[in-house]
Amino acid sequence: MQMLVNFIAFQVGWFSSVIGAAQEMPWLGPVVVLVVALIHLRQARRPGLEVALIISCGVLGLFFDSLLVTLGWVAYPSGHVLAQAAPYWIVTMWMLLATTLNRSLSWLKGRLALASILGGIAGPLSYLGGERLGGMQFVETVPAIVFLALGWAAVMPVLVTLADRLDGFRHVAVAQGARP
Repeated sequence: MQMLVNFIAFQVGWFSSVIGAAQEMPWLGPVVVLVVALIHLRQARRPGLEVALIISCGVLGLFFDSLLVTLGWVAYPSGHVLAQAAPYWIVTMWMLLATTLNRSLSWLKGRLALASILGGIAGPLSYLGGERLGGMQFVETVPAIVFLALGWAAVMPVLVTLADRLDGFRHVAVAQGARP
């Protein structure tokens, strides 16, 4: 049940982010993402690990999407702090993705080839959906889609591996005689 709730929370955050940006309300998605993240962290056994994962995903997303902007392959209608950087709402979407890695996407752990295939397909599809909803625009469609497919095929196994190391939901066995 918690996996389903996590999946639904991700969808609510994703649509809030994209539609908010399309409607020139780029703050909407990050507000929803903050609520989702706080609920997520409250459920975690070791929230500090989940915070580290969320921040790591945000930093990776900032660089990944800023490269797309700098290359001139995508444009975002709102939410820019710096002209050549990804808007803040897309960075928080990467942080939102982090909340799924140890929950609804945990089944990808140990399946890095499958994570790569999923990333290479779902990554570009997510951006195509975002474009259809008006949250972003492809300026150079073919190079952007190729970059997204290859980039997400490479990034998703990294994220799954990182999530395995920073799993705040995994039960920790306490050694006999040790204090918890």
